[in-house]
Amino acid sequence: MLGGHLWLAETPWPEGSVIVNPATGVLARYYHRYAHFLARHGFDVLTFDYRGIGQSRPPELRGAGYRWRDWGERDFEAVLRLMSGHRRHGPLMVVGHSVGGFLPGLAEHAPMIDRMLTVGAQYAWWGDYMPSRRAALFFKWHVVMPAVTALCGYFPGRRLGWLEDLPKGVANEWSFRRSRFERSHPKDERKEVLRRMAAVEAPILAIAVSDDELGTAPAVRRTLNYYAGAQSVVVQLYPVDLGRDRIGHFGLFHDSHAAGFWIDTLSWLRDGRNPWPASVLDRQS
Repeated sequence: MLGGHLWLAETPWPEGSVIVNPATGVLARYYHRYAHFLARHGFDVLTFDYRGIGQSRPPELRGAGYRWRDWGERDFEAVLRLMSGHRRHGPLMVVGHSVGGFLPGLAEHAPMIDRMLTVGAQYAWWGDYMPSRRAALFFKWHVVMPAVTALCGYFPGRRLGWLEDLPKGVANEWSFRRSRFERSHPKDERKEVLRRMAAVEAPILAIAVSDDELGTAPAVRRTLNYYAGAQSVVVQLYPVDLGRDRIGHFGLFHDSHAAGFWIDTLSWLRDGRNPWPASVLDRQS
């Protein structure tokens, strides 16, 4: 049973429906202020926790067999079907942060999505980490995390101050990720994984932030390569563009961006219009 919140549009008629997909190890409540913002501007919004996280955490996480792929194939699939059935008016859209921008393509009914906005979307292949931080991040996520996970039976991220606790399967999929995502699946399932990703035709506006050490431009492009059937645009934003010294991997969902970045996202969600045309890195069609 997944836990989540449904935010109804605070307007007479909704502009559309939005599912907010969290990053790995981030509670859905981190996105609640953005969800409330979207509801005030006319959208029905669903936020939820993946299995093993927050409101979807079982009493005992040690030994839970949850995997990263389950978050896409099962959890997002369930949420997508729920939101589709609830939809009152307008397009059905996804705002995906980090792995939350990759997981939709694993869902069987992902072709139902009408539009996507992704922020730092990637699946944690170490070769795409920011070069100046790559060695430190590799040690943290690909040496320490699997060792601690093996010792504890799950990853105690909260105690370490490294995001939330993670199920063993999720932590290990992250730690042992290869450059090709589908290689983490059994050989006889890889063609189906690629077919599902390529079946998504929703236009994608993909945001990369220049000081994001995880969701770099190469990482974002690597994710978009799997969405072979979708038109996509990659935009790179710099902290100075938004009047900041730093943004990083998580900053854009802080409510200090409500009067800037959040307002800009409405252009894409309402009309499919890129609000940052001068920041386009590349396009795929």
